[in-house]
Amino acid sequence: MNPFTGFQAMAYKETLHAVRDRFALFAAFMMPLFQLVVLGYAVDTNVRQVPTVVFDQSGLSAGDGQSGNSETRAFIDRLGNSDTFHVYRHVRSDDEMNAEMIAGRARVAVKFPPEFARNLLRGQSAEVLVLVDGSDSAVAGQAVTVSGQIALDESLRRLLGEHAPHPIDVRPKIMFNPASRSPNFFLPGMIAILLVFVTTMLTAFSVVREKERGTLEQLIVTPVRPLALMLGKITPYFVLGLSEMCALLLFMNFVFQVPIHGNAPLLILLSTCYLFVNLTIGILISTKAASQAEAIQLAMMIILPSVFLSGYIFPRDNMPAIFYGLSFLIPATYMVNISRGVILRGAGAAELWLDALVLLALGVIVLLLAARRFRRMIL
Repeated sequence: MNPFTGFQAMAYKETLHAVRDRFALFAAFMMPLFQLVVLGYAVDTNVRQVPTVVFDQSGLSAGDGQSGNSETRAFIDRLGNSDTFHVYRHVRSDDEMNAEMIAGRARVAVKFPPEFARNLLRGQSAEVLVLVDGSDSAVAGQAVTVSGQIALDESLRRLLGEHAPHPIDVRPKIMFNPASRSPNFFLPGMIAILLVFVTTMLTAFSVVREKERGTLEQLIVTPVRPLALMLGKITPYFVLGLSEMCALLLFMNFVFQVPIHGNAPLLILLSTCYLFVNLTIGILISTKAASQAEAIQLAMMIILPSVFLSGYIFPRDNMPAIFYGLSFLIPATYMVNISRGVILRGAGAAELWLDALVLLALGVIVLLLAARRFRRMIL
């Protein structure tokens, strides 16, 4: 008997099925292209326009206010012209400067001591303190390097000439991760990414399993309301995700020796908003998907942008405007800021409440959409 008997008929049958399954065709061709375009435009390893604050004690002591003096203004202008730094604010105290760094609004702080201008006028060495946020390895490394190069160039260009000593001495200080340990850089943000996989995948299968087992009809005839059904389905996974969060924090702290500088209970409390929105996204996916394979494909459309557009790997400030705006719709963006803020910077509720509020609002919106879609599905 010919082993290829029936091959033509079976190939024709499967071709018809593939052509009629529009979602499969979309997933096979359009989704990879879409992700390639998004990541190709959004991912940029160059560090540019790092938010920077300036504390000019030299200008204040000279009575020139926040504008500083000609010596400090020249150095600040060189920072802005370098395309690496974006000076968005001048502060008037150490407390203001530290508050900007802890809140994550500033990644770099430049501090001129009171004697800076006076030492330059005397031809003496003048120090500049450059504080760099050590929670982002790419920003920290380039900020230290470029600030040192600017100081060297400014010294040679304006003050003493090519063969003389360099009067501007940049003193970099890595804040929040002074030892520059890799686990400190990556693990706090990785917690947010790992929780996406755990929560979204688990709940994405919940309604799909009911469809595949034929038990969805039994749920439809029960008096359970769609919103109550959605909440009931995510509750056990919410407890599981919360347990996973605690386990990850313990493992990070005791095994990898990453200290938690902030309040750990606050971190767990804020993370509940993140778990909630991811669970509701999984439920929404499950109401759309007809099979578990389709649910996985839809979940990957959420997971991959969470990895690359949330600021976990690549700085969001470097992204084109459209993708930077898109990153605000990704829940992992807010959780990365929360986890790094509490674990590395010691931030509190005053700095992070807005991130948690946005996550909670996103979760409520997605939950209502999922309940509405489920209501339409059963009618």
